[in-house]
Amino acid sequence: MKYFSVFILILCLLPQFSCNCDTQQVNEIDPSLVLWYNEPAESWTEALPVGNGRLGAMVYGGTEVETIQFNEETLWTGQPHDYSHKEAYRVLDKLRELLWDGKQEEAHKLGNEKFMSEPLGQLCYQPFGNIILNFPNHENVSNYTRKLDLENALASVSYDLNGVNYSREILSSEPDQALLIQLEASQKEALEFSVRLDTPHNKFDVSVDGNVIVIKGLANNYPDEKVRAGAPYPESKVTFEARLKVISDGELVSKDGTIVVRKAKSATLQLVAATSFINYQDISGNPAERCNNYLSALNSKLFQEIKEAHVADYQNLFGRVKLDLGKSEISSRPTNERLATFYADEDPSLVALLYQYGRYLLISSSRKGTQPANLQGIWNDDITPPWDSKYTININAEMNYWPAEITNLSELAEPLFGMVEDLSVTGRKVAKEHYNSDGWVAHHNTDIWRGAAPINNANHGIWISGGAWLSQNLWWHYQFSGDKGFLKNRAYPIMKEASVFFASYLVPDPKNPEWLISGPSNSPENGGLVMGPTMDHQIIRNLLNNTIEAANVLGVDADFVQVLQEKSSKIAPNQIGRYGQLQEWLEDKDDPENEHRHVSHLWGLHPGNEIHPLTTPELAEACKVVLAHRGDGGTGWSRAWKINFWARLLDGDHSFLILKNLMVPSIDAKTNKDNGGLYLNLFDAHPPFQIDGNFGATSGITEMLLQSHLRDENGDYFLDILPALPTALASGEISGIKARGGFELALVWENGNLVSVDVKSLVGNKLNLRYAGALISQDTQIGETYSFTNANF
Repeated sequence: MKYFSVFILILCLLPQFSCNCDTQQVNEIDPSLVLWYNEPAESWTEALPVGNGRLGAMVYGGTEVETIQFNEETLWTGQPHDYSHKEAYRVLDKLRELLWDGKQEEAHKLGNEKFMSEPLGQLCYQPFGNIILNFPNHENVSNYTRKLDLENALASVSYDLNGVNYSREILSSEPDQALLIQLEASQKEALEFSVRLDTPHNKFDVSVDGNVIVIKGLANNYPDEKVRAGAPYPESKVTFEARLKVISDGELVSKDGTIVVRKAKSATLQLVAATSFINYQDISGNPAERCNNYLSALNSKLFQEIKEAHVADYQNLFGRVKLDLGKSEISSRPTNERLATFYADEDPSLVALLYQYGRYLLISSSRKGTQPANLQGIWNDDITPPWDSKYTININAEMNYWPAEITNLSELAEPLFGMVEDLSVTGRKVAKEHYNSDGWVAHHNTDIWRGAAPINNANHGIWISGGAWLSQNLWWHYQFSGDKGFLKNRAYPIMKEASVFFASYLVPDPKNPEWLISGPSNSPENGGLVMGPTMDHQIIRNLLNNTIEAANVLGVDADFVQVLQEKSSKIAPNQIGRYGQLQEWLEDKDDPENEHRHVSHLWGLHPGNEIHPLTTPELAEACKVVLAHRGDGGTGWSRAWKINFWARLLDGDHSFLILKNLMVPSIDAKTNKDNGGLYLNLFDAHPPFQIDGNFGATSGITEMLLQSHLRDENGDYFLDILPALPTALASGEISGIKARGGFELALVWENGNLVSVDVKSLVGNKLNLRYAGALISQDTQIGETYSFTNANF
């Protein structure tokens, strides 16, 4: 009887021990660095992303059927193509005349007939394929966990079935240029599954060569249902190949393009993929040879060795910035539950998670030698993706790179610089054919073929500031790094030629002949074709002034500098309208009921630097009026932009309100309607998915804590500490963020007040450290760190 009582006691305690173990496992998860869920993904926007800049995948985490959808960044429709419209410039003067005469619809009609890209649209980014794993009889599992570890860039799945623990770990390695899937069972011979590859493209072939599945094919043509008017769309000529190698301690059997693994304890799947794309002018590459080289380089490597190299490479980037905003009991819940209640509970560790997620996504979708992150980074499962999943350069592509310099990921902007260099070539042809001008120009979209001509429709496609805006990122790199070699050899030549274009493009305003204005153009993507939109003037003024400063730093082009100074001084100024609003156009015609997602004319507030409460208080107040008119909602990326706007207006609580409006579940649980916000995997919802809102949120949170765009009379930067700290983030610490002038900072604050700040001088510039209206100014030495406390201010 005594032994029976002890047995019963043990049985009673077992659930408690089990529960405690599960709780311990959950408590070990850092809520600011891990996304986790207790069930598989049901949709693509619940799956978890991994990527190495070139090769990306979405992990669903299924138990009976696992889908890992993958992409390779150069698989696009089309082929090398010149989009320019020959001699379009012949109608340029007529377009201006029509717009000055108030005949906007006639200008739209003429523009669409004679001035647009050929064809009228650009090409689209494509999904590559799927890895399909089948696990027989794995439907009734327990203790299920699905995670994305941001600190190590690892996705994982774990569950129990019939006394056996099954686990999967998935990573996309930059050093080894491969997607790895490691499968484990806790008992010998318990792991059994089949694996195959498929693709949504029409022309493909699948075969098995020993323990390697090979899929090869040709990219689909641009979807017929998306074709706009104009010249025929270029036929797709990009070829592709992927190889999946299966390594296991069990038995391998192949049949009908599938490999079956039996009686195994572990298995490693190695996926490599490539296309024939070399650059925007050359698609003569050999994807089979590339795949063979990638796979051969993995031959002697164990999964653990590949994983360790992957983690070390990734952490070299990700680990530069640490953010701790605190946590509580609510922080330990699955990510989807945390998102559902964030608007009410304001869990600060979820803010930190979203912040670091933005950095994770940038590292995973933009590396040296890759294409820049597109509208969806590198993740796309749709043959007909929204907006072609290309590069929209009237904000979205630029927003993708807002976190690069400030969150210590400077080298990740390299792919963007490469794209701008390409556009400075294709845009030269467009400048000549469309405007009969020297220099280069790019409009509101580009693709992998580097289209620079106006697309879609004249009422929004004729917008000439895309290249000028992109040039800002090159200047930022110099501002943050002080790299004069980069400025001389890469940035300045591009900025100069962009300025050459605008020096000839600006024309006198008939009503105010002393003003120079831009046009034909538009205020993206609102109000149709006009002369003199405010955003154009802010961007062009910024470009010309940056080019002037760059030339002076390098001691070159004095005569050209004089020309640009004269032009810049005459560009139409910002104006305040009858509602007290910053005008979007030359005419005072803003509609206070208009809640358009673009808030284009506040570009001078952010990411520009010509409007600020401390330097132009009246214009700053006019920006607040505009933001009141446009509302605190909008698409995902629009909400993200507004986080940055309110931070620049030094209103941390309003900035945080917009962050809260972004951090809501995008899909309404009752109506299943997509309202925008965040998907359950924390992807930004336009809707549908657009990655720019993730990057814009990370930028906006940084702007709450540090701003460095204002300068003193000598041109030295002010480092404004906690300029827009929200009440909801009253305590925290961050290290590794960067400021213009070449500084790296660590901040600690409690109860809304600064505790300490450490500033490392990277290039030896003068330090202007400003907090709560007090200023510390001193010279610095390269490599030295300077420490201050609240008492120093």
